[in-house]
Amino acid sequence: MRRLAGIVLLFLLSLCAHAQQPDTSVFTFPLQLDSFVVKSGFDINAFIRRVQTDTTFYKSFRSMRVVNYTATNDIKVYDKGNKIAASLTGTTQQVIKNKCRSMKVITQSTTGDFYKRNGDYNYYTAELYDYLFFTKGNVCNENDVVGNTMNVKGKGQMEKNKYQLKQLIFNPGAKISGVPFMGDRASIFDLGEAAKYNFKVSSQTYDGQDCYVFEIKPKQGMEHSVVYNGLTTWFRKSDYTILARDYSLSYSTLFYDFDVRMKVRTIQVGKKLLPARIEYNGNWHVFSKKRERVNFTMVAAYY
Repeated sequence: MRRLAGIVLLFLLSLCAHAQQPDTSVFTFPLQLDSFVVKSGFDINAFIRRVQTDTTFYKSFRSMRVVNYTATNDIKVYDKGNKIAASLTGTTQQVIKNKCRSMKVITQSTTGDFYKRNGDYNYYTAELYDYLFFTKGNVCNENDVVGNTMNVKGKGQMEKNKYQLKQLIFNPGAKISGVPFMGDRASIFDLGEAAKYNFKVSSQTYDGQDCYVFEIKPKQGMEHSVVYNGLTTWFRKSDYTILARDYSLSYSTLFYDFDVRMKVRTIQVGKKLLPARIEYNGNWHVFSKKRERVNFTMVAAYY
């Protein structure tokens, strides 16, 4: 059941493989366009292909491995009465030297049963956060080249879970194998699933930059038969770089259930796009495991 817990949590975190992409040469489902987009001569099919094949978002996360930054980390675990049962707050600093990255813990404090007596994490969400955002020792000779890295599965269960997580975050709409009882519910561009959603593209300004905003929401009456309650992505018009993405997902079976919201914001630092803020709010449960209600926020400042 630990493996199932890992798979489900990674699906929840909505933190990229080109996996079995459907043919999007012609997008056959209604897509609402605002008046500005219509007048611009917008190419719907080309845009949907960009949504599915984007690598800028994934590259921004890989770029964190090769730059100096300071991060504030705030993780809160809630009990069933919505009171804080455990927490971790602190500041970490990543330093790049001689093509190696290492991390210093500047400040850190915990409350409640955040750790077990042996020092291990008492919550799987915290264990995953550590795996994704904390570095132990020196890690050398890394780069932020995307190449074929989105298709690489590492060894070990955590690496396999991380691979599934990348599919969800960086390539929403791809088929995600290995999540029990999920079927193709995450494949929002496949015929069976796409018919359950409303798609919309609008023109907006985000953080002073002109963007195309792509939104999906379930159609009325379909709310309980889909995984994505909402997915919104802000694409910079000049180069289709993803500046922000919001996720809302929920699903329930006899063996597990989850209700998760996540927000990711990026920032341009020189020539690199980098994650600036990641917010996660999740409530999930897997059979034989205790329910986890966890919120976390990671804010990065680059120098």
